[in-house]
Amino acid sequence: MPRLPMLLIGSGMIAILDSVALALPPPDEIPEEILRTEVITEARSPIDGKPISAADYAALQARLRDPNTEVIVNSDIASLIQLLQFRRVLRPILPFLP
Repeated sequence: MPRLPMLLIGSGMIAILDSVALALPPPDEIPEEILRTEVITEARSPIDGKPISAADYAALQARLRDPNTEVIVNSDIASLIQLLQFRRVLRPILPFLP
């Protein structure tokens, strides 16, 4: 009877080791560490998806990462945002506003 638990533990270990081997990536897949070191010569803009040069892509990434850059917004949309903010301020004072 003591052999049955050992047999169950041994078969469980084989099942675990077998599932670990299935979790490995296929051998023909390029590792992520190598892909990170590749030089980008062609890139697409994350904003609109248009192809841009590598220098423009690097400048765009730096501009998007910097929180102190001014956001470029259409002037019509900017004025609409300001009007909506003004309306939000006036709403508690003048509740009959739509």
